[in-house]
Order: sequence, then C-alpha cells, then structure tokens
Amino acid sequence: MKIERPIIALDFPNAETAYRFLDRFPKDEHLFVKIGMELFYSEGRAVVERVIGRGHDVFLDLKCHDIPHTVASAMRVIGQMGVALTTLHASGGREMMLAAKEGLLDGAGGNNVPQLLAITQLTSTDENMVANEQLVRVNLQESVRNYARLAQNSGMDGVVCSAQEAAMIMEATAPEFMRITPGIRMVGNDHGDQKRVMTPDQAAAQHSSGIVVGRAITQAADPVAAYRQVMHLWRGERE
Repeated sequence: MKIERPIIALDFPNAETAYRFLDRFPKDEHLFVKIGMELFYSEGRAVVERVIGRGHDVFLDLKCHDIPHTVASAMRVIGQMGVALTTLHASGGREMMLAAKEGLLDGAGGNNVPQLLAITQLTSTDENMVANEQLVRVNLQESVRNYARLAQNSGMDGVVCSAQEAAMIMEATAPEFMRITPGIRMVGNDHGDQKRVMTPDQAAAQHSSGIVVGRAITQAADPVAAYRQVMHLWRGERE
C-alpha cells in the first residue's frame, strides 16, 4: 500500500506553533502528519485529538521500547486515540511486538486499529555505529533486513527504515508490508543529523510505501508550495 500524501513531521516545540503551521494550508486540505516525541511530550494526548479533529490523519511516532507488559499498556492507550500509524523499536524483540499488537487491538476495540510499524535502524545510524557502538556482528543492511523479517513474523504492519533499504526490505518480506521512510530531503537541503537520506522521487523509485518529510516543508518560506513540490516528486507527477 502506498500512502499518496507525504507525511509532514510536525517537529515543533508546542501546539501553538504546530497549529499556526497547519493554518497556512487550505481548511479543506486533509494532511497526513507525524506527531513525535517533542510535541507529544510537550502537549500530550490533547494535541493528537485536536489535530485529528481538524480532519488530518496522524502518525504518532513515540518509538515505544520497554518490557512487553509496559509496551502493551502504552499501546492500549494509543489504540484509543484514533491515530493511523504508530511505532515501536524492533530491537525490543518478538515478545514485545506481539504484546504491543495485542494491546493496540484491545485499545481500539477492533475499530480503526492503527497500523503498527517497527523501527529497524534509525536514519541517523551508520556502519560505524552498528559495528563499534551497538557491537552488532553483521553490517547495517543485514541488521535492517533481520529486523524487518522479525517485525513481519511478529505481526507488524510494516517498518520504518531508510529509503535506501526499502527495495531490499520489499524483497525480504512481502510487497504489502509497509516501508515508511523518514530522512527525506530535497536537492540542496542540509542533511542535519540524518545520515541515510534520499529525495522524494528517489524514495519512490526504491519502493518506499510512504515518506516522512520535516524541515524541507516546515522550514520552507512557503510551506504549502514546498509540500506541493514534494508531493509531485513523490507521485511522479509534472508540476
């Protein structure tokens, strides 16, 4: 499944700033946005509910990682919020992922269950970190492939990965297994703390299922025009 709209990362320090950004778009424009740790920890559940109330789809990206019972309890709460996507770390293991899915299903009551994505390796991770900090005995690509297979076998709906690994994951799992890719930049953009990045059209060519775009849109002089440009590239359309 391909998510046709770019997912905008609302990486803002508070709700007021996020709402001012959203107000720059036409009122009838239904966006797909990501609420991550910074905004959620600042504003809590209320910001999620208000953004959904404005007619937008929400990817709640809290990257849960704890003992299975704790993650299941957290997912039970997330399941009640009406979000479209949410995340945990694949490195938490199969038991944690199974418990998370059970908690999510329970919280949603079987209605509009969020799709659950497992983080493989963060896009800020490189080969040096895998080898010398994580002390993983395989290379970065093999680590990502392993986590993707583990996630699929543990009932996850997809993974969050670099677009550089999306095609590899599609071959290693199933075509319908989602590959959501952050680290999307436009040509000439600063990479910031991201190491494994791609442009929207490159991500599409690598079989990403959805792209998450932050600074290229949120820090643009004209965010609406920047969003349209990203969407054209992502969809392979002419402007």
